[in-house]
Amino acid sequence: MRRVLLVALVALAACASPPRQPPVQTVAQVDIERYMGRWYEIARFPNSFQDGRGRRCIGTTAGYALRPDGQVTVTNRCLDAADGDKPVIAEGSAYAVEGTGNAKLRVSFFWPFYGDYWVIGLDPAYRWAVVGAPDRDYLWILSRTPELPAAEYAEAVGIAAAQGFDVSRLQPTPQPPRQAAP
Repeated sequence: MRRVLLVALVALAACASPPRQPPVQTVAQVDIERYMGRWYEIARFPNSFQDGRGRRCIGTTAGYALRPDGQVTVTNRCLDAADGDKPVIAEGSAYAVEGTGNAKLRVSFFWPFYGDYWVIGLDPAYRWAVVGAPDRDYLWILSRTPELPAAEYAEAVGIAAAQGFDVSRLQPTPQPPRQAAP
């Protein structure tokens, strides 16, 4: 009787589990030198390091610079809207996972901890990119400019949705007007 009950419970639990999604796929190749430079965050999934501990990042940018050792210096900047637009800067490093065409990177802001940075969508002219994680918990839409035309944004969102990301979680990232240099 116990065995039958155990089998029934396991079968019931299997039925209650959500269907498995196929693994997240990256783009085939990223020209790492073309990817370097400044990217503006257009939208993101809320996350603890940008939206936690009373922080609310706006005006977010990510800067990438190739180092002589082949790794990448990562500089993320934002303005904390919850603290009078105080600048917040996080610096880290990344390396491309071998055999992935530079589409999968491992990023660290606190050694020895690394996170996944997978390029799942990329405009052929490198005007915008869609970056996510294999567990679908993180998602960013990036652009070379502070604004992304609606059609291109829709294309980027469509790529994420086709990969099984819950795009209803996307929140736009305000990019305040840039002040002219004095």
